[in-house]
Amino acid sequence: MTMSNTGGRRKPPTIHDVARVAGVSRGTVSRVLNGGHYVSPAAQEAVNAAIRKTGYVVNRHARSLITGRSDSIGFLLTEPQEKLFEDPNFNVLLRGCTQALAAHDIPLLLMVAGTEDERRRIMRYITAGHVDGVLLVSSHSGDPVAEQLRDAGVPLVQCGKPMGLGSKVSYVAADDRDGARDMVRHLLSLGRRRVGMVTGPLDTPGGVDRLAGYKEVLTEAGVEIDERLIVSGDYSRAGGEAGAERLLERAPDMDAVFVASDLMAQGALTALRRAGRRVPEDVAVGGFDDSAAATESVPALTTIRQPYDRISNEMVRVLLAQIGGEDPAAVILPTELVLRDST
Repeated sequence: MTMSNTGGRRKPPTIHDVARVAGVSRGTVSRVLNGGHYVSPAAQEAVNAAIRKTGYVVNRHARSLITGRSDSIGFLLTEPQEKLFEDPNFNVLLRGCTQALAAHDIPLLLMVAGTEDERRRIMRYITAGHVDGVLLVSSHSGDPVAEQLRDAGVPLVQCGKPMGLGSKVSYVAADDRDGARDMVRHLLSLGRRRVGMVTGPLDTPGGVDRLAGYKEVLTEAGVEIDERLIVSGDYSRAGGEAGAERLLERAPDMDAVFVASDLMAQGALTALRRAGRRVPEDVAVGGFDDSAAATESVPALTTIRQPYDRISNEMVRVLLAQIGGEDPAAVILPTELVLRDST
């Protein structure tokens, strides 16, 4: 800390103080603060140690005027606001991305755009340069946000495969199709043959791929695909409950059901219990996500684990690389079958 000449008050440490303590030039300190390019490991460690010793804090406003960057990232959820609080997956992703960016000293701004008016306001904010890039969560087919961000030149990484944009948008996704295949194979291995499914929204990549995996395994096993055993859902608890009710009406001999999210599976358990069906004795139930909903359910859900920590870390890594000038990239991560009491 440096002392002022008036009143003995301490001035905040400056970049010059950091350079003096580190024994390097002001330019070297500046390069470390702006990403560490062309700085030796020894010099970088000396600067970081000097920052800790002096208590230097970056003036983000001043730096943004020089670099043209905001030094912040947007987490954009294109769903109604209530979904943020109902679906535990969004909170897990938000927390993971916040922690991954904290390691780079970058704040994360939460933005919710579930209506057309909200999308317009958010797009104006983003394209005005208030964030350096966007982590996009829960995009639906026909949702223009991803395409608008891409066309505006905003660095973007989507959670889940983009529908209709191909390799033009970076994304990180769990292997939804393979996860669904693992779950249906497990249900068939229990001797179940009337396996129903409550799908996710079929205008989302996860909804499409999980249904495809379900159908592929039934076909491989020589089990006829009965469309009466397939109903669509919306990833909500109420959607899972309504879906299970429709399945029981259409196929009362159903002996297993694969539900495309744990939250919907909770609703399905409610419907089965109300109908007098025992789980798993009468109907085995499998979910997807391995969210808190899986362990809170009674019985606890057999499910497919999505690696949310890895998804969050990879989304941040790919976005920061893209902001640094790298091309769009795609990352697909494996899922895992988790056995519990519902099967």
